[in-house]
Amino acid sequence: MLRGEPVSEELYLAGKILKPKGLRGEVKILPVTDFPESFLERRRFHIGSTTGDAKPFEVLRAVMREGFAYLLFRGVDDRDKAGSLAGKSVYVTGEELRPLRPGRAYLHELRGLKVLDGSRKEIGRVLDVLEMPAHEVYEIEYGARKVLVPAIEEFIDEVDISRGYLVVRRFEEFL
Repeated sequence: MLRGEPVSEELYLAGKILKPKGLRGEVKILPVTDFPESFLERRRFHIGSTTGDAKPFEVLRAVMREGFAYLLFRGVDDRDKAGSLAGKSVYVTGEELRPLRPGRAYLHELRGLKVLDGSRKEIGRVLDVLEMPAHEVYEIEYGARKVLVPAIEEFIDEVDISRGYLVVRRFEEFL
């Protein structure tokens, strides 16, 4: 561990610690990122049950195998210590997020966007992005209601992060 104090900067989910691996403190992590290879490059992650209690940990060793990351952290040197991390989340700071290619956005950038209908009239805000079996779905606040809209080209005309909006084609079909 680098320090014992939780961090105050904004943190973003990168993975979930599943269980200890072996006897020397290594943990098995399920990456929840478009960049799982970043687990091999990063020298520091924040670990906690929530972003509020996450503490920084220094990476001593990292291996990717069959879609999982196996990490060894400083100060986590036996199976019991590794076991105490099972179920916790692995976070990175906003500064550590990788730039995305054009047309892509991080989930936290989508939350709070204004939602416009096909005629560009403001109709609500994006509350969340939900993972569904077929594709992601935008949860949109529409007055006192919550409306779910598939995040696919058939219904989403435009997403403009810099201007703070997304345009939903045929929104009335979801009411």
